[in-house]
Amino acid sequence: MTVKVRFAPSPTGRIHAGNVRAAVQNWLFARKNQGRFVLRIDDTDLERSTKENEAMIETDLTWLGLTWDERYNQSLRFDLYQKAADYLKASGRLYPAYETAEELDRRRKVQLSRGLPPVYDRAALNLSDAEKAAFEAEGRKPHWRFKLDGKRMMWEDMVRGHCEVDTTSMSDPVLIREDGAFLYTLPSVVDDMDMRITHVIRGEDHVANTGTQLEIFEALTGLFDAPLPIFAHMSLLVGADGEGLSKRLGSMSVSQMREDGLEPLAIVSHLAKIGTSDPLEAAPSLEALIEHQDFAKLGRAPARYDFDDLMRLNAGVLQAMSYADAQPRLAALDADLGELFWDTVKPNLHKFADVTDWVAVVQGEIAPRIDDPAFAAKALELLPADYGRDSWAQWTAEIKAATGAKGKALFMPLRQALTGMDHGPDMGALSFLIGRERIAQRLGG
Repeated sequence: MTVKVRFAPSPTGRIHAGNVRAAVQNWLFARKNQGRFVLRIDDTDLERSTKENEAMIETDLTWLGLTWDERYNQSLRFDLYQKAADYLKASGRLYPAYETAEELDRRRKVQLSRGLPPVYDRAALNLSDAEKAAFEAEGRKPHWRFKLDGKRMMWEDMVRGHCEVDTTSMSDPVLIREDGAFLYTLPSVVDDMDMRITHVIRGEDHVANTGTQLEIFEALTGLFDAPLPIFAHMSLLVGADGEGLSKRLGSMSVSQMREDGLEPLAIVSHLAKIGTSDPLEAAPSLEALIEHQDFAKLGRAPARYDFDDLMRLNAGVLQAMSYADAQPRLAALDADLGELFWDTVKPNLHKFADVTDWVAVVQGEIAPRIDDPAFAAKALELLPADYGRDSWAQWTAEIKAATGAKGKALFMPLRQALTGMDHGPDMGALSFLIGRERIAQRLGG
C-alpha cells in the first residue's frame, strides 16, 4: 500500500497555526513512508472562496517546505459529487427534507424542554408525494439528509487507540443545502475514496464526524472501489495558560509569521513537536523531523501553543545556521560583514533581520554609555596601538591592573561604551570587528 494523505484547507482566509499543524503531520508522515501528499483546496463555498487566498495557501506551504505531489480543487469536481449524491438517492440513503431553519429551531427547543436530545426526528421520511408537491408549490426547495444506520462505528485510531461513535445519538446530517451546494462532508468522503487516501490525519474535533463519514464510506462502496482510510485524530491546541487558544494566536496566519520575520524551520519544528513526548527544540532540518515523526509520541492532552516557545525555537534555528546558508540573506540586507561577524552575532538574534542592529553597532554611529569618564579615559590610554583578534584579553587585563576593576565592574563599562548596550555578543570578537578607530572614538578619543 502506498501511503497517501491530504491537506484540505478552505481558501476563505489565510491558513494559521491550527491548520498548518495538520499539514505538518500529514506531510511528515507521507515523507517518512515514501508516500504522497495531496493538497486539496476545499473551495465548494464559491461565495467566500477567493483565488487570492488560494494563491496565499500555496505560497505559505511552499515557504514552509511542505511541497505537494498532487493538487486538486473541489470546485472542479462537482460532477463527481453529484454522481455520488444520485447514487445515495437511488439507494434510499439520501432523502429530501423541507423544514426551514426556523422550524427546525422550534423543534429543537421543544425537545430540549422535554429533556430529549435535539436529534432530527426524520419527519421528512414520512412525507407523502402530495405533501412534497405542496412544499414545492410554496417555493420551498429541499435540503438533502443522509440516513444514518444508527449503529456503533468503530475504528483503531493511530493517536487515540480504539474509538467508537454511536450514530443513533446523531441527527441525519445535511449533505446538500437547499440551493444545491454541497456541504463539507460529502465532497470530503467522495474525494478520499476517489483519490484513494489511505490515512486521514486531523484534529480531534472531527472524532464525532468520523462515525458519520464511515457510514457514508460504507454506503458508497458500490460506487467507489476504495478501502476505508486509517484515522489519526490529534489533540487540539490551547494557549500557554492551558485555556482555549486566544483569537490572536488561533488566527495567526503563516503569511503574518513570514512578514514578522520568523523562520519556516522554526514554525514547522514547533508545530511538529508540541503535544509530543519529544523535547521542544528546533530541528536541524526537515529531514530530521521526518526521521523522528511517530504518532505514538502524540499525547491525548491538549497541545500548548506558546508564542514564547516559538520565538525560542526561532532563535535556535538562527544559532545553528551556517554562514554559507546565511550569506545570501545577509547580502540582501547589506549586512554581510563576513563569517566572523555572523558567528559572533547569531547567538544574540531573535529574528534574522535583527542582524542589521549589530551591523550598526560594528560600523555605525552609536550613543556610547559612559558613567565613569575616568575609567573610560584610562581604557583609552591603554588601548593597544595594533588591535588584533586576540587583543581584548590583553587590554582588559591591563585595565584591571590599572584600575582595580574586575568582573562586571570591568566588563560592563567597556560593553556600554563600545556598544551602548548592557548585553550582547562576545566582546572579544565584537571589539575586533568594531576596530581600534571606532573603539577609541567611543571611549572619547
